[in-house]
Amino acid sequence: MYAILDIETTGGKFNEEGITEIAIYKFDGHDIVDQFISLVNPEKTIQEFVVKLTGINNKMLRNAPKFYEVAKRIIEITSNCILVAHNTAFDYRILCTEFDRLGYEFNKNTLCTVELSQKLILDQPSYSLGKLTKSLGIPMSDRHRASGDALATVQLFKLLLEKDINKSIIQSSIKYFDRRQQKQKLLKLIDEIPSVEGLFYIHDTHGKVIYLGRGKNIKSEVNRLFLKVTKRAIKIQDRAQSITFEKTGNELFRRLKYYVELEALSPKFNFRKKRKMNSQNFNNDNFIIIDKGREIEEHAIILVENNEVFGYGYTNLGYQENKIDVLKSILTPIDRKELSKSVIKNYLNKNNVKKIIRF
Repeated sequence: MYAILDIETTGGKFNEEGITEIAIYKFDGHDIVDQFISLVNPEKTIQEFVVKLTGINNKMLRNAPKFYEVAKRIIEITSNCILVAHNTAFDYRILCTEFDRLGYEFNKNTLCTVELSQKLILDQPSYSLGKLTKSLGIPMSDRHRASGDALATVQLFKLLLEKDINKSIIQSSIKYFDRRQQKQKLLKLIDEIPSVEGLFYIHDTHGKVIYLGRGKNIKSEVNRLFLKVTKRAIKIQDRAQSITFEKTGNELFRRLKYYVELEALSPKFNFRKKRKMNSQNFNNDNFIIIDKGREIEEHAIILVENNEVFGYGYTNLGYQENKIDVLKSILTPIDRKELSKSVIKNYLNKNNVKKIIRF
């Protein structure tokens, strides 16, 4: 679980700022499962430049709850969560300062979407939230208001999880929770997996992916794996600490992501047969494959450029369809060109995809 947040403050001297607005979205890696949004009476004057930036003034906050009145709700919604924000150092410092004033020690593990973006979305002219989301085609409303900025951060974080092929974000997250939670029973692990098409990742106590699975119904696949009595299956069951998953929305993405991530992750308990590569070229040099996404109105996209697979990802294709540079920023690049080309070529030879756009 992640608590993705944004905080607006009064401005002022370091560690003397007060919170004027807070928004927290509890995010399970796929969907928002809870939220808390509130103006906060900081009991001090807001700096004039902050009023111009956010539109929040002292009059608006006169009847807003004070921090001590919302503190319990903040503790509840962030319980067992990793805090995520765009420049987490600021938001986390402000929260800790407010809780310190109440005599409460607020201690959380954090992830910063600025730092993650710099690692996973290269060569951006700016990593400020407004400019970065604009360049990636992420919709944003109410800039410099807590709810608008936090929602945009949710969408950015969702994209970062998708682009994180080596699963470093999730594996780090799993490590945090290993220190806090008892080993889960296999039945509980199965219960936490939905009946959707996609991939599932079995992690050991260190957060490392030890097995990568796939299926049209991943819940059934996990259940089947945990019922097996082979030596390999029993070793996986003994070492299984947590399971994460990714929806794929369609069979092509399920195949492509499985084989690409199998090469990237090299899980200990997966059999890796040597694949026979399909070395033929595509019928066209430049085209976009559009298939069913994970959600309604979402599309799964594969970009082929100069007869090589550039990358894949998900988008609503609002205006990116004719803007290849914007599309490239959203997609996850693929290094394993020969492998991905072979997987896609074999699939296209046997199946019909939803739509192909040539350019």
